[in-house]
Amino acid sequence: MRLVLFDCDGTLVDSVNLIHEVMARTFVDFGFARPDIAQTKAIIGLTLDIAIARMQGKPHVDDEALAMTAHYKAAYTGVRAEPGFQEPLFPGIAAMMARLERQDDLILGAVTGKSRRGLDLIRAAHGFDRTFFVSRTADDCPSKPHPAMVTECCSEAGVDAVRTVVIGDAVYDMQMAKAAGAKAIGVSWGYATVPELVEAGADHILRTPADLLEWLEISDA
Repeated sequence: MRLVLFDCDGTLVDSVNLIHEVMARTFVDFGFARPDIAQTKAIIGLTLDIAIARMQGKPHVDDEALAMTAHYKAAYTGVRAEPGFQEPLFPGIAAMMARLERQDDLILGAVTGKSRRGLDLIRAAHGFDRTFFVSRTADDCPSKPHPAMVTECCSEAGVDAVRTVVIGDAVYDMQMAKAAGAKAIGVSWGYATVPELVEAGADHILRTPADLLEWLEISDA
């Protein structure tokens, strides 16, 4: 058996418009300038409080960052309901996941900086209710790139890290995978660049979701 762990934002779903809008409104409501989308893309994947502190240039999460985190969470559902701020699957993801779900030698999981509620919304919206046998969120573990999300999923699934693959679009995903002793697979359609993913330790880069199916077959040959 192999364990295949997916990041969510930027890997399975294109959520940058939603995340950026909620983040921008939060910053403005606290009297700061509206951040640009490049600033938001750079922190996607981190736990929310750490992401906000980093966008402010703070070395640690302080009371203001915690207050902004609470504000963001309160605003999220309302913004998500507005036209244009849904979280669609990237092209090819639905077909890829359907194929993977039919493979008896794979266990699928999710490792995401989203909250548990955020992951549950994605699962419900895209028919992934039974897809992920294991999952860890920002509510369960330290922020990426700490390896806990991966190691805890490995323990729950009963699969060693050397038989585990982490698929993500952020440097934090690659760093987390390597720290846990798992394979790090980057995707080219997300929010980090391919050179950034390679520098962060990616063992392979997927150009399309279908490439994962071929890579899994070759790597286990």
